[in-house]
Amino acid sequence: MTEQQPSSARFTGDANPYGGGDPYADHRTADFPFTRYANLADRQLGAAVVAANDEFFAHRENLLLPEPAEFDPERFGHKGKVMDGWETRRRRGASADHPWPTADDHDWALVRLGAPGVVHGIVVDTAHFRGNYPQAVSVEGTSVPGSPSPEDLLADDVKWTTLVPRTEVGGHAANGFAVGVEQRITHLRVKQHPDGGIARLRVYGEVVPDPRWLSVLGTFDVVALENGGHVEDASNRFYSSPTNTIQPGRSHKMDDGWETRRRRDRGNDWIRYQLVARSEIRAIEIDTAYLKGNSAGWASVSVRDGSDGDWREALPRTRLQPDTNHRFVLAAPVVGTHARVDIYPDGGISRLRLFGALTEEGAAALTARHRELGG
Repeated sequence: MTEQQPSSARFTGDANPYGGGDPYADHRTADFPFTRYANLADRQLGAAVVAANDEFFAHRENLLLPEPAEFDPERFGHKGKVMDGWETRRRRGASADHPWPTADDHDWALVRLGAPGVVHGIVVDTAHFRGNYPQAVSVEGTSVPGSPSPEDLLADDVKWTTLVPRTEVGGHAANGFAVGVEQRITHLRVKQHPDGGIARLRVYGEVVPDPRWLSVLGTFDVVALENGGHVEDASNRFYSSPTNTIQPGRSHKMDDGWETRRRRDRGNDWIRYQLVARSEIRAIEIDTAYLKGNSAGWASVSVRDGSDGDWREALPRTRLQPDTNHRFVLAAPVVGTHARVDIYPDGGISRLRLFGALTEEGAAALTARHRELGG
């Protein structure tokens, strides 16, 4: 069983050497409140580790793999122990008189976020790196438009903002850091001081889209995560996250959607969303891909205008088919800032799409926020 600690916990020092059995049994972690936000470094959103100065023992791309890091105690390669993470070689000093790394020595990796946004928290997980983790880590962020190359990002004129100051971390631990920087970030520079290994990186925050891009699209999905929509709350998260319902693309397997536990009462399950901004919704798509014996039986969609507005039914309770993409053209557009999907009585959906366009008020609010955050 993973060891849970309060959200204020800080982990330092080595973990015990692996002694057999479940390798996560002594993994140190905490309940970090910021994990309620979406992971902006999700490969499904388009995130990538675009460069690293060293990846001698383990590849940088492992940092963003969605599943927990694995550990095989008997797996070795021609460079040594095969680790599921990003691991650099041991740094050395300049001479026999000074064989130790300097205080400034560090290794780095450049991460492109899948969607630009405000970062609220970062988890640097050193799972299975028990005695070969970095002594400390730091994380910086920047906002660079377009598709910059690693050379562009490392240029002298790029301004980097500290999101996580240099902080000691622990081995075999999920090291979490709350971030209080109100700035739109497109890329991160992760540093480990002086060297070592990190298993996984998670970057939690709110997407801040480019309003100019959305304006030229015209009609688009106003609840999509990549466009700035997000989940506010849900009745149940037993099997999978409700945020999956607004991820890009179609679901590719059952747990890539939202599935609730089986109800034994007369209630129903639901998800509440905040749209990218005030929008006019014209069409709805509800997908139950890969949910074959456990899809929702019926679904309805409601919209409200403002946090205190009344819910208005946009799509009445409608029968759903398993493993099917359902499309509905609304008889009249519905304007709102929030949406809610109710499923009856339980089960799941894989995706929800709300197609429409920003209202003038919504476009103005989004442009103002984009500007305030340095976009």
